[in-house]
Amino acid sequence: MRRTYSRGRLWTAWIMSGLTILFMLFDSVGKFMKPDVVVEGTVSLGYAEHHIVLIGVLGLLSTILYAIPRTSLLGVVLMTGFFGGVVATHVRMDAPLFTHTLFPVYLAVLAWGGLWLRDERVRSLFPLRKSED
Repeated sequence: MRRTYSRGRLWTAWIMSGLTILFMLFDSVGKFMKPDVVVEGTVSLGYAEHHIVLIGVLGLLSTILYAIPRTSLLGVVLMTGFFGGVVATHVRMDAPLFTHTLFPVYLAVLAWGGLWLRDERVRSLFPLRKSED
């Protein structure tokens, strides 16, 4: 039995997912182009310049997998791991909490939320239940 979903739900899901995908594509492409601001920022976080492209590849790979509906669950899991590394880096650097350290958490919420809204498999893994009083 195939379920139908409201247009609003699907639009919300794809906007949430799309924002995550666009940000990650922008970030990954920046790592490949290596403008001065990206190099300086990455080096200031404690990474060597030769790591920049590898970081871009990992981000791009997880984003592509997330964008393809058939592999989106694997993509969001890999992307969550990527975001965890970003959080750990910012914690280690004692970066500002809400603007830098938690930014990848905001992206993870958008990514998982968008996927949850558009994928029945994810909703079955993480169902929302009413509290039983």
